[in-house]
Amino acid sequence: MITRFARSVRGRLTLLATAAMAVLCAAVSCYVLYALYQSASEFQRDGLEQRAMRVVRLAQAGRLPPELPSDHRVDVQVIDASGRIVSTTSDITGAPRLSMLVPQAPAVTTAERECDLPRFPGRCSLIVVLRFRGPAGGDWLVYATERAVPWYVSPQVPLYLAALALAPVLLTAYGAWRVVSKALEPVDRIRARLAEITDTDVGMRVPVPDAEDEIRALAVTANQTLERLEAAVERQRRFASDASHDLRSPITAMRTRVEEALLYPQETDWPETGRALLPSLDRLQAIVTDLLTLAKLDAGAPGAREPVDLAELAAAEAAAQRGKRVVTSLQPGVMVDGDRVRLARLITNLLDNAERHADSTIVVTVRRDGAATLEVLDDGAGIAPEHREIVFQRFTRLDASRSRDAGGTGLGLPIAREIAHAHGGTLTIEDSDRGARFVLRLPLRSD
Repeated sequence: MITRFARSVRGRLTLLATAAMAVLCAAVSCYVLYALYQSASEFQRDGLEQRAMRVVRLAQAGRLPPELPSDHRVDVQVIDASGRIVSTTSDITGAPRLSMLVPQAPAVTTAERECDLPRFPGRCSLIVVLRFRGPAGGDWLVYATERAVPWYVSPQVPLYLAALALAPVLLTAYGAWRVVSKALEPVDRIRARLAEITDTDVGMRVPVPDAEDEIRALAVTANQTLERLEAAVERQRRFASDASHDLRSPITAMRTRVEEALLYPQETDWPETGRALLPSLDRLQAIVTDLLTLAKLDAGAPGAREPVDLAELAAAEAAAQRGKRVVTSLQPGVMVDGDRVRLARLITNLLDNAERHADSTIVVTVRRDGAATLEVLDDGAGIAPEHREIVFQRFTRLDASRSRDAGGTGLGLPIAREIAHAHGGTLTIEDSDRGARFVLRLPLRSD
């Protein structure tokens, strides 16, 4: 559970904010502890110096007793000019000299932290030394020592600091969790709605929050994606329906003919029956071939890339035997990079479409105008502006003279456009005085 929490966005953000606050509080606590330690050490040194000065005044006044009163906290020794102990607190009577620390001239006082003194093994002490002029002459020394302030000052100090630091850390964790959870509520709603969407119900949309922020942009983008997905699913369903209908028609025709022949096998002219089945087989084969071509194009299967003279290729395709007159206007040397076979298929599909709908003439034009441009114009009834994109949909059926006849599969123009897109170009229908004008534009070869 902890691992799952740490992997969630709100968990990571909460941990990050809490860790940052913990580091900040730890730094502040360390600084406060250091400041308290420095203050306590200075205070302790000042106290020892004051105690040593009182002893100096007694010595200079000639009232220094051999044994000083003890408060069981500060220990004092007085050393005369010959190094003899002349006075000491009662707690350390008979003890050796506390330390060999001596102020460096011209200083008259010094202090140092020393550990494991002969009189106080196992502890660290702060020693303050004062040098003064003794009553009989010479330099005397006063040693005042006390257990040194520990780094933690007092056992209660770290506990108080930890308690003070824990409060903002806990508040930060709680606040970060609430703020992140509030910020991610729209994401949770979006996730829940996306989980409800299935391939049979792509019409649902995710809720869009009111705030103008990144989450709103995410929701809008998700809804746009769902709209495209819904349109794609609808096209796929329509494509499957049309494909099944177009495949069923020749299969049904062949089955009917075969069943009829099997009812009277002795009277059936089987060669004639075979010849009658060939048109349906040809149509079935054409549909399957076009479907396989579209599948390869949809999968992004790469084609060969070579220099292709678009005018030369159009001339070769226009020279094929056709039922309508083909007029060409070809500018030579319009070079493109592409798959010669696929580009030939594109031009053939455009010419086949024009042949089915032209009254008498097809005009093929190739020119260079910033791009390699190929136009195929027929003198038929033309295509209404509102239908110029529909004809590129798969298995499209239009009314009147542009309806697909028995010679087409309904996939020629979609295949042509997919080939154009695969070559980085476009295939559109543009205005013309008469008939339909298909315009292909491809990038010119770089050299």
